[in-house]
Amino acid sequence: MAETLEFNDVYQEVKGSMNDGRLRLSRQGIIFKNSKTGKVDNIQAGELTEGIWRRVALGHGLKLLTKNGHVYKYDGFRESEFEKLSDFFKTHYRLELMEKDLCVKGWNWGTVKFGGQLLSFDIGDQPVFEIPLSNVSQCTTGKNEVTLEFHQNDDAEVSLMEVRFYVPPTQEDGVDPVEAFAQNVLSKADVIQATGDAICIFRELQCLTPRGRYDIRIYPTFLHLHGKTFDYKIPYTTVLRLFLLPHKDQRQMFFVISLDPPIKQGQTRYHFLILLFSKDEDISLTLNMNEEEVEKRFEGRLTKNMSGSLYEMVSRVMKALVNRKITVPGNFQGHSGAQCITCSYKASSGLLYPLERGFIYVHKPPVHIRFDEISFVNFARGTTTTRSFDFEIETKQGTQYTFSSIEREEYGKLFDFVNAKKLNIKNRGLKEGMNPSYDEYADSDEDQHDAYLERMKEEGKIREENANDSSDDSGEETGRLAPELDVGWFDSNASASSSSNEGDSDRDEKKRKQLKKAKIAKDRKSRKKPVEVKKGKDPNAPKRPMSAYMLWLNASREKIKSDHPGISITDLSKKAGEIWKGMSKEKKEEWDRKAEDARREYEKAMKEYEGGRGESSKRDKSKKKKKVKVKMEKKSTPSRSSSSKSTSRQLSESFKSKEFVSSDESSSGENKSKKKRRRSEDSEEEELASTPPSSEDSASGSDE
Repeated sequence: MAETLEFNDVYQEVKGSMNDGRLRLSRQGIIFKNSKTGKVDNIQAGELTEGIWRRVALGHGLKLLTKNGHVYKYDGFRESEFEKLSDFFKTHYRLELMEKDLCVKGWNWGTVKFGGQLLSFDIGDQPVFEIPLSNVSQCTTGKNEVTLEFHQNDDAEVSLMEVRFYVPPTQEDGVDPVEAFAQNVLSKADVIQATGDAICIFRELQCLTPRGRYDIRIYPTFLHLHGKTFDYKIPYTTVLRLFLLPHKDQRQMFFVISLDPPIKQGQTRYHFLILLFSKDEDISLTLNMNEEEVEKRFEGRLTKNMSGSLYEMVSRVMKALVNRKITVPGNFQGHSGAQCITCSYKASSGLLYPLERGFIYVHKPPVHIRFDEISFVNFARGTTTTRSFDFEIETKQGTQYTFSSIEREEYGKLFDFVNAKKLNIKNRGLKEGMNPSYDEYADSDEDQHDAYLERMKEEGKIREENANDSSDDSGEETGRLAPELDVGWFDSNASASSSSNEGDSDRDEKKRKQLKKAKIAKDRKSRKKPVEVKKGKDPNAPKRPMSAYMLWLNASREKIKSDHPGISITDLSKKAGEIWKGMSKEKKEEWDRKAEDARREYEKAMKEYEGGRGESSKRDKSKKKKKVKVKMEKKSTPSRSSSSKSTSRQLSESFKSKEFVSSDESSSGENKSKKKRRRSEDSEEEELASTPPSSEDSASGSDE
């Protein structure tokens, strides 16, 4: 038989993590050397009391128990090595290496056995799992329940943090099975013990989370909260941050302690410890240390005897022991002058504090959001009233926090603060004015529906359409009136150009001024006409299609009234908006399709309507032209008594004189070209209207 056995690829289980190393068995004992750290575990042969061989995740394992209650586990053996190990244990250690497999039935009801520093949960004779009690950091009891919390292993990627056991009540008098279970655990567990005297004690402090009155005992390495129902021991190493925040009423102060990992109470986790103090409450404090120890340990940050406000003493002691800075509000000041904003988060009202590097909300539930983890912020319209707004924060991990019911007076201050901190604002540009318009916070929450807002939008679209229609009609009417004015103006120029006397020119100037006045008066009348069109809408025009929500509301209005008898119109609109918001996507798609069909029908009807209106406008224009021709014939009748040659000569002279007059009176090159084009067209109409067929022939002959 060999004197020693060596195994190279063996894993030792320590606090949930597997350490690779070499295992050597000799007659004197068992030695394991960690290949990573070089640490050596030496187990004397005389200390071994039991050896167990079992199948584990990494093949097969060896479990060793010693007389002082220590347990050693080594994994990574092959199945063929069992006989060799069994013979070695019989020969050198005089122990029987027993085979004992774990129970894999998946049951959660069994018995608990305490053996040394090990808690074993067994089903029948087979163990399901084992817990080294040295890993237990906290043991709390409840009604028929015991909760074990464990030390966090920084080397392991995933750590077991908590296990809860249900302990059924027994009929034995005087014995509480829950307390007996807890005492067995605490006797071997590595639980924080309050050894020695506390440095100082604060009595009956009001705590908001966890709620109640607690005595706070300050120890050198941990904080002990002692209440009527629960006790908490908080190591200073779990404290992340300290906050000192003034209440909005300026009479109270919040002292917030951020914890990681959090303290636990059943299923509830408390990441923040929040204490509430009154500013008027003073205290005289004497530390349970001599002055030399105080000076050596705290280096002037604390003294043996101190006095002042209670919140100042607590924060000062915590800052010295935890060795962390206390965060206070920065330069932000709200509308009322306070350094916080009243708002609601989830179902509770609280206070939001804008800090220099983040936001913190107190108190239920407390929330702390750092600027570096914020993706963007959003200012949204209030869901119930326009007198308030919501402040939304979305983190880079996708978590969204909505602080609602913020007074609109706080908007400007909060916007300036967010802008100064250079945070991304989703709907930038809404700061100006804070007018009570319904588009103030539009598109911030697509699922939120406002029935009144929908109705206002529909009416606004109708008014806009009416205004566009009336402007089109007014444009057509002014276009029809323009030829009449131009014709009269050309006739006056023609008579003025035919005369060469100064008196005639003066008369022509007077006529020209009168015509300008008449033209201005007609323009004013033409401008007033569109106002008359605005008053009424064309009854033949097709009606605008309704939105999906309005279609659904018209179809569901009677049902809502029957379900809620006596409901008012405003309450009905609110109720309809709530029902529409909670409606499934599939049902909404059905009404969206109906709205789309209605929109297509409206567009088709609108095209037909506009086409018919265009033809009627053309007919009106042709009628106007006929009227113009009749007027021109009446004006040109006196010229028929003269010869055809003189008539054609006068027409040509009048045409030339018009060009001459227009060139003198035009103020710019663009106006000159436009007037030439328009007057030449009108002069051709005059010539055709005023010249009979016989004169046309003679005119053509004379031109030749």
